[in-house]
Amino acid sequence: MPLARRLAAEALGTAFLLAAVVGSGIMAQKLSGGNVALALLGNTLPTGAILVVLILTFGPVSGAHFNPVVSMVFALRRELAWPDAAAYVATQILGGLVGVCAAHLMFELPLWQAATTVRGGWSQWLAEFIATFGLLLTIFGCSVRSPEAVAYAVGLYITAAYWFTSSTSFANPAVTLARSLSDTFAGIAPAGVMPFVAAQIAGALAAFAFAQWMWPDTPRTKR
Repeated sequence: MPLARRLAAEALGTAFLLAAVVGSGIMAQKLSGGNVALALLGNTLPTGAILVVLILTFGPVSGAHFNPVVSMVFALRRELAWPDAAAYVATQILGGLVGVCAAHLMFELPLWQAATTVRGGWSQWLAEFIATFGLLLTIFGCSVRSPEAVAYAVGLYITAAYWFTSSTSFANPAVTLARSLSDTFAGIAPAGVMPFVAAQIAGALAAFAFAQWMWPDTPRTKR
């Protein structure tokens, strides 16, 4: 598939992902009547659902990464050329920003915002490490025997990880950066972005190393 088409798929997919994450967070907060657990549930289900749809839609085009650490690890596995991986990452970040702006416009909120929700501390950084580690293992493990199940497995994993991690499972640097520009239910204060991203990269690298041991000599397909 030509690189231009793959980048368009990554940009559009990441934009829809962030529109769903931020938009559902705004809607959930509006309708939950102050019940934070209900708001989180209203944010969780659309996020898991849209991931399944987006991976099924764009997977055949770009591999449906929508996540810089996924692209990084596929490059480490030699399934994606490093120049293409860099282009993927830039496109994912741009698409995420577009998605956040779209969510703000749909709910008649200021286009550019800085989040004020503080998310940090060792427990949340550990949560991001675990969330990202588990996400990558889900992708690798399903790809070995049941690649057609990856979309459903990823959607279900993120749905679960929203609730079993203290950070609500960002597990994605592009998502983390974009959410720092939304002072809504899904936001993260800019000061918390870099520690989250560092934990996500560490989790992805740990998953890469573990997958090399768990599933050695797995046939791979260039993306």
